[in-house]
Amino acid sequence: MALFTRLYDACLALARHRHAPRYLAALSFAESSFFPIPPDVMLMPMSLAQPQRAMYFAALTTLASVIGGIAGYAIGHFALDWVAPLIEAGGRWAPAYARASLWFQEWGFWAVLIAGFSPIPYKVFTISAGALSMAFLPFLLASAIGRGARFFLVSALLSWGGAAMEARVRRYVEAIGWALLGLGVTAYIAIKL
Repeated sequence: MALFTRLYDACLALARHRHAPRYLAALSFAESSFFPIPPDVMLMPMSLAQPQRAMYFAALTTLASVIGGIAGYAIGHFALDWVAPLIEAGGRWAPAYARASLWFQEWGFWAVLIAGFSPIPYKVFTISAGALSMAFLPFLLASAIGRGARFFLVSALLSWGGAAMEARVRRYVEAIGWALLGLGVTAYIAIKL
């Protein structure tokens, strides 16, 4: 059996684990305030493994993400002086933070709303919103709509085909895995050169 097929099967097995929803909620919360890995890495296999529960997983991810966003807002609002050196030391986070801050100054509510689909990590938006003292209720509303739209879309697309979708993804997982690995290595080499 090939490398990415084994990884795919392992992910689906973990996605069926009885504690998987707890881990998904914890990851969603953490990603919204400080952790670098997005919840999609768990939401996607869970929606494929249990398509009948995909909308529940999307709702759970959205709720935990919004609660984590509140924690990120609090970090930005109350602890920015402590967090700012970490943002600067992170290298790639400083430009993203500066860009998100500019977006807030121009668009406010709309910046948070589109954050769910932006390549800039959501935690950057939550911390920026708190640091710039964005009105809390519009922040909460935009977070719920933006994050919910993303997670429900992902779950709906993956669960729509049910077992047939899972089999289809499994059939092409090797090609997809090697292509993504090749792109990643190529990008790394290009950046280093």
